[in-house]
Amino acid sequence: MSSSENQISSIAERARPVDAGAPVVAIHVLNGIAAFVLAEEAILLVDGDGAPRRAAAHAGGILAVASDGKRIVTGGDDGTLVATDPAGATEIVASDPQRRWIDRVALGPDGAVAWGVGKEVFVRTARGERHLALPSSAGGLAFAPKGVRLAVARYNGVTLWFPNVTGTPEELSWKGSHLDVTFSPDGRFLVTAMQEPTLHGWRLADARDMRMSGYAAKVRSMSWSAGGKWLATAGADQLVLWPFQGKDGPMGKQPRLLAPSKSRVVVVACHPREEVVAVGYEDGMILLVRIEDGAEVLARRPGPAPVSAIAWDAAGSQLAFGTEDGQAGLVAL
Repeated sequence: MSSSENQISSIAERARPVDAGAPVVAIHVLNGIAAFVLAEEAILLVDGDGAPRRAAAHAGGILAVASDGKRIVTGGDDGTLVATDPAGATEIVASDPQRRWIDRVALGPDGAVAWGVGKEVFVRTARGERHLALPSSAGGLAFAPKGVRLAVARYNGVTLWFPNVTGTPEELSWKGSHLDVTFSPDGRFLVTAMQEPTLHGWRLADARDMRMSGYAAKVRSMSWSAGGKWLATAGADQLVLWPFQGKDGPMGKQPRLLAPSKSRVVVVACHPREEVVAVGYEDGMILLVRIEDGAEVLARRPGPAPVSAIAWDAAGSQLAFGTEDGQAGLVAL
């Protein structure tokens, strides 16, 4: 860390503990209700000071999670795609007839949902369901900010698909295995996390490549700052922020490095309104880091297990977190 814990202002004492009882793989906040997605079977819903409610979603492991703020859609190793609402009601959105694992999920505009099963991707929109066969297994899925356009990360690049339009999908090529993908909020850039400890990006107007390297480990978490000026990333022993303010994005620029630590950053989540990033470390610590000047606030002290998920509520007034050993909590700001 750039300062000792004693020198950093702390809000850790404000945390309300939540006993998740299992590893937390993702968190989303639905209408003020914190939804802790567990590694197996269920979602834990925490509302105000009430007792946590458990919503059974799958008959096995939960492999993929997406949310649009109104519902959570999860894919499982039971071959089902399940939607869960803030009340805990569940609905099977789709089932794989061969009970194959559904390990990739994305939600898009107007209720669009996409899911990946091996080398196949399915998209369901108001116009119906479409299917796309890929040359390799699907990595991450992401809908563009506007229009029904889906990016599918895969081996040796990304496929860009308009499922509502007949025609051949566009291909963006770069050698290697691309595991996750995200559009910039303005839709001008596309960035993937790779099997190697690096990111790769494209400026979509001309498909120009951007290589963003220097990580110690695979980048497993990415988050866009409010307004899309910065892409916050994990994978190093400090917070790595890539600049996207200009027309060229990070081309020819160095990232901003903040909140260094002896422990590796494993999860990042940008505040929905302010240029602040919640940073979760491998040693269980969580810092709130202001991008402008690097100021740090301690939100959780180190613990026995790595942070595995972080999420803000819509107002940015509450932070939810979970760890690999089932510890969780809510921190009021």
